[in-house]
Amino acid sequence: MSSKEKPTLGGTRIKTRKRNITIPLDPASFSDAVVQIYLDNAGDLELIARNIESSELDFSRYGDTFFEVIFTGGRTQPGTTKPDEGERHPYSILDCEPKREAILPSVIYIQKILRRRPFLIKYLENVMRRFLQSLEFFEENERKKLAIFTALAFSQKLSGLPPETVFQPLLKDNLVAKGLVLSFITDFFKEYLMDNSLDDLISILKRGKVEDNLLEFFPSAKRSAEGFSEHFTKEGLVPLVEYNAKKMFDVKLSEMKSALTTQIAEETDIAEVIESVKLRMRDANLPDIEVVRILWDVIMDAVQWSGKNQQQNANSALRQVKTWAELLNTFCSTGKLELELIYKVQMQCYEDAKLMKLFPEIVRSLYDQDVLAEDTILFWFRKGTNPKGRQSFVKALEPFVNWLEEAEEEE
Repeated sequence: MSSKEKPTLGGTRIKTRKRNITIPLDPASFSDAVVQIYLDNAGDLELIARNIESSELDFSRYGDTFFEVIFTGGRTQPGTTKPDEGERHPYSILDCEPKREAILPSVIYIQKILRRRPFLIKYLENVMRRFLQSLEFFEENERKKLAIFTALAFSQKLSGLPPETVFQPLLKDNLVAKGLVLSFITDFFKEYLMDNSLDDLISILKRGKVEDNLLEFFPSAKRSAEGFSEHFTKEGLVPLVEYNAKKMFDVKLSEMKSALTTQIAEETDIAEVIESVKLRMRDANLPDIEVVRILWDVIMDAVQWSGKNQQQNANSALRQVKTWAELLNTFCSTGKLELELIYKVQMQCYEDAKLMKLFPEIVRSLYDQDVLAEDTILFWFRKGTNPKGRQSFVKALEPFVNWLEEAEEEE
């Protein structure tokens, strides 16, 4: 038997898989390099920006460190605001005066950097979030500088900085309880409103998801409408106080309307509904005239309309008026409030085509149920001031008014 030669691997190169070599992080060297750029240019941010742009520093790995150097002058210890070892410079945001003219150049400088390296915005968010969650570790004037920087950042529309990055970290119970958040947010509001309108501020608060929770910035002992008004009035922010008062007023009206809608839909006993409305009026200090408007809206919203069948619509609306007449009568307690109810009916009939022809029938029904007095109806007929649809409604109501006048003459 002839033995066959076994194959050999002679002359064949065996390939080995290369492993990814991970370069160790070295934030200290990065920080020292950035600090040296600041020192070499004596804090001139224009020159520093140019040198940063032409450098070969790895910003994608050390973005957090870069903004630590901008804010504090050097590197901070991991997860804290305490300075770490290494070189530092005296031109940081926290080293300057707590004035807008001193801090604005840094905001513009960061804006330039972000335009060239937009990926750095996430690192700015990280650092700001960490600093704002650690306000208690900063001195009072340093917290003020951070507030001014934040306000100017939004004023200058710093590339991509989301408001929730700023406002949400502030809502830590321990920071709020110590009054640090209220002090910070007050400085922020005052600075921002120097260049922007209240509407601009409200827009930022909405995007930051805190517009409806402004009282949460207050320590629990001061967390009230009165505390809000007293604090911001003293700080010269009266427009904000007025806005918040209107906001809270609208919330209370909305709550009343929601509760009434449920009660009417469930056909709750009228006496119970009346007591509920009175309680809410007293607790929320709601004016009578607003309550009358809400009552009419809710009562009419509960009507089951039947499309184009005018007679069925009329019957449904009049049935609803009759059902809830006692409720309306309780709160239309003066001629002024009765007149307001007529104006409310007038506006609804003017704006809703299916109700346009029901105006005289609704007014007549309200009169029959003792909700509207004769004098109120005659006053509206002769001297009513709301022009919308008035000419048509006066003409439609004329037969009923003539009947009232004739009955008055007979008496």
